[in-house]
Amino acid sequence: MQAAARVGRVGDGELVEILLSLHVLRQRSATPVFGTWRAAVRTTLPDDTRWLMQLAPPVGYSPDFLTPTAGSCAVDAGIDAVLSTPVESLRADLEQLACQQRLDPRTHRLADGDTATLDSLGEALRAYHRHALAPFWAEVRAIVDAERAVRARSFLDAGCEGVLAALHPTISWSRPVLSIESRFPHRDVHLHGQGLVLVPSYFCWERPIMLRDQSRTPVLVYPIARDLHVTSAGKRPLEALLGRTRAAALEVIATGCTTTELARRLGISAASASAHASVLRDAGLAVAQRHRNSVLHTASALGVELLA
Repeated sequence: MQAAARVGRVGDGELVEILLSLHVLRQRSATPVFGTWRAAVRTTLPDDTRWLMQLAPPVGYSPDFLTPTAGSCAVDAGIDAVLSTPVESLRADLEQLACQQRLDPRTHRLADGDTATLDSLGEALRAYHRHALAPFWAEVRAIVDAERAVRARSFLDAGCEGVLAALHPTISWSRPVLSIESRFPHRDVHLHGQGLVLVPSYFCWERPIMLRDQSRTPVLVYPIARDLHVTSAGKRPLEALLGRTRAAALEVIATGCTTTELARRLGISAASASAHASVLRDAGLAVAQRHRNSVLHTASALGVELLA
């Protein structure tokens, strides 16, 4: 697959993670990396979320309407956007899904825009997020935020071409074409000046993905570099080196934050947050700048490299 490309922005989004985590739940090949998470989620998954498995098969096409916001908003706003999908888009996406698998009556009602069925979909998405992602979300978000910080640093150092050239082993950049290895038939995506939204994803597994519908915002979801993170039974290397709280502090600081924000995101006192930030700064992993009445902490180049 090829796309004539320029980077529009780097986004994030819980709807993308909902969809891709549903894929991971049914992909046995993902067990070495996601085995602990899969085991925990499978035992607590509410019955009313099982319907989502049909809408998000582990191989092949998943409906584009499940990820309508191009990685640009949180879960509640994203689900509202899903439920606001025009009926013609619902029908087109589900007809595409029906080409590869048999759909149950509830999914056919969804394709007709049935209000009660749409409400059931919203409830299923919220219940799934609550049970499968919310318990892990703070750490998953910190990992994705660190990835975004690495890409931001790469952009400052090497521009768009540097970002595109280093995204993932299956992606190669040769101006003006971004080539992406895929299991699916070859297709060309022409951006026509729109730019390309890059979305780093924790649950994106093995290969990058793009929306099939070319009338929507061009989005490339790509796997983050991982060291097993929350899915591993043992400590992450960064935790082993710095300690759990200080490693988490560095991941939060990588996106830029004040001492108060650091304390809130880590669930610690302001004094403890200040102490952790000072140690990271003294070690050359973070820098601090005064901004009005606050101190803004960001990761240094060395800190970003360590996170990567």
